Amino acid sequence: MISLPYNPSSKDSIISYAKKLIGKNLKEFCPKDISNGKNKGGFGQFLEKYYFLYEPNSLEEPDFSLAKLELKSSPLKELKNLKFVSKERLVLNIINYMDIVNQDFEFSSFYKKNKNLLLVFYIHKVDETVFDYKIKIVDEWNFPSLDLELIKQDFLRIKEKILNGKAHELSEADTLYLGACTKGSKGGNKREQPNSNIKAKQRAFSLKQGYVNHIIASLSGNKEKYGKVIDNLEVLKKKTFEEVILDKFKAYYGKTVSQIINDLNIELNSKAKNFYANLTKAILNIKQDCEIEEFKKADIEVRTVRLKNNNLPKEDISFKAFKYEDIMRQNWNSSEFKEILEKKFLFIFFKYYGDELKLEKVKFWNISNDDLQIVRRMWIDTKKVIISGNIVKEIKTDKNGKIKRYTNFPSKKDNYISHVRPHGQNSQDVFALPIEDKLTREKFYTKHCFWLNASYVKEKIFKDI
Repeated sequence: MISLPYNPSSKDSIISYAKKLIGKNLKEFCPKDISNGKNKGGFGQFLEKYYFLYEPNSLEEPDFSLAKLELKSSPLKELKNLKFVSKERLVLNIINYMDIVNQDFEFSSFYKKNKNLLLVFYIHKVDETVFDYKIKIVDEWNFPSLDLELIKQDFLRIKEKILNGKAHELSEADTLYLGACTKGSKGGNKREQPNSNIKAKQRAFSLKQGYVNHIIASLSGNKEKYGKVIDNLEVLKKKTFEEVILDKFKAYYGKTVSQIINDLNIELNSKAKNFYANLTKAILNIKQDCEIEEFKKADIEVRTVRLKNNNLPKEDISFKAFKYEDIMRQNWNSSEFKEILEKKFLFIFFKYYGDELKLEKVKFWNISNDDLQIVRRMWIDTKKVIISGNIVKEIKTDKNGKIKRYTNFPSKKDNYISHVRPHGQNSQDVFALPIEDKLTREKFYTKHCFWLNASYVKEKIFKDI
């Protein structure tokens, strides 16, 4: 029997031993014939086998069962400001669709396994192997009471959807901190679910990337300036997080922007780019120099929309300009646009009444699986255009003598949800092309981005309120 370098019954002993990893890499602990070869396996598997000296497993109990401690490792990426953030969500245990419907949260396999986490964060670099990754942060994580209550709400929401025979419709945007991410190969690992004959993709519980960033900041001592919308546990026992947020906005429905500012007794620069973001913070009683803690943890996308009198948004909704080279490297499942659309959105609708804007309605929204598949076709068509080198369809000169270029990118006519069009400061604001454009012979092209069609926002998002 192997003599362990830590006491498996003592949480303190395990954590103390684990912290010896800080500043080191796995090459120091793995046999040379393992670390020098092309061995299959991830960082976590080698960490378990060669440092903690136990065989990787998928048991329902925590990895260190006697100490009730679960080991999880996750990659970091370094930003330009030398701060570290999560590279991805933190995947936890597989969701058993047949079992979860009979489990209460406090006695669930999820809570039993992940109540106490031992986290090992390592710096991921493209040109390094898993054995070379430098380990940066090692520490224990226990969920604060407010976070745990929201995670419980997320768990129950996932459970309810499965109980209703809709495991195949699960989305990470259904929840706040605790997600249900797909786990396994594309199109494979389909599982049976209760109350439905439709097999559902295998999914695992996961902590959202925003929440993992919060953990990283907390453990490394680099805490951001946050303001909490909810600081009372009793509030969450009576209402969901979404209900609390919507109630705060409802108090200002039908009021003009100036009336809201007056009621809140604040001063805001209406010409500032972040005016509506600051107004949102004020409504939620968050200081202007603080981030909204719950929104950051849950990766919530806040979008302010100005409606015309026919309820059509004044503008389509734009996203960050994409790099053509990134689109070419990605597939749909790993694409940034899919990742964005799978987030939970908070839409804040202001409507024009004459020249004045009034707060009309507020809605939490996430895209349906059916609509996401329609966007998928648009994204794939966009990638085909880039790969083919056929971006520019034709060049025309208008009546004013201005030269205009028309592209083969998907337009509003091609897709009722989303389209592609320019999103640069001017035609000279460009990104490199992976393949030279065949018509213009240019190796750079004006920045473009994906847009949500205004008509879709009206008919599918605003109309359903």
